[in-house]
Amino acid sequence: MSREYHITPKVGHYSCMVDLLGRAGCLDEAREFIDNMPFEPNADVWGALLGACRIHSNIELGKFVAERLFELQPENPGFYVVMSNIYAAAGRWDDVEKVRTLMKDRGLKRRPGCSWIEVKDKVHAFNVGDKSHPQSEEIYAMLDHLAGQMKKFGYVPDKNFVLHDVEDEEKEHILCYHSEKLAIAFGLISTSPSTPIRIIKNLRVCGDCHSATKLISMIVERQIVVRDANRFHHFKNGLCSCGDYW
Repeated sequence: MSREYHITPKVGHYSCMVDLLGRAGCLDEAREFIDNMPFEPNADVWGALLGACRIHSNIELGKFVAERLFELQPENPGFYVVMSNIYAAAGRWDDVEKVRTLMKDRGLKRRPGCSWIEVKDKVHAFNVGDKSHPQSEEIYAMLDHLAGQMKKFGYVPDKNFVLHDVEDEEKEHILCYHSEKLAIAFGLISTSPSTPIRIIKNLRVCGDCHSATKLISMIVERQIVVRDANRFHHFKNGLCSCGDYW
């Protein structure tokens, strides 16, 4: 980069490299890359590595990285949430509680997931397990129908994305009614068959909802667009424009 294009790498370039190495599973190489940086890594660099630790379930490295982030940005709840998610996926509920207690002691709160969809010039908002909508009965009936159809294609809810210490049956129940799934179901019952469905979510879409939405787009033969906290996802014919990289 420096030799051929005469561009001096900045911290953003290093952050991208850490993200690439981390997502590819080269966590040790990513850590070594950070150690050899010509300047101190910032929260973006460490955050990229923490995200990779979540993807690859590396608890010990994740703990080390999280401690760096808690020092750099103690007021950012997102890093606490990611570390809590890493512990939850591993079933380490005592550690999950420790992170949540630390957040509480520092006056931090996790943002609840919320999804929005506009139909006929009116915006409808949904939270996880939301039953406040006037058409809740129809929405949940549509989700139950879709769940049955998805299972025919081999869909199995990924319980690793449930961050609560509950029984497996309850985990499946929670996953089925994430906010974006409720919004999608409402879109399906409220628009004509050829209409694309457009959703906005305030958080990163979870892996289970991403897999489910790909299947739903194929089953109902609709284009579904989801704008989450990271990027746009265009779901069509069982595929997503992000290539499962988000």
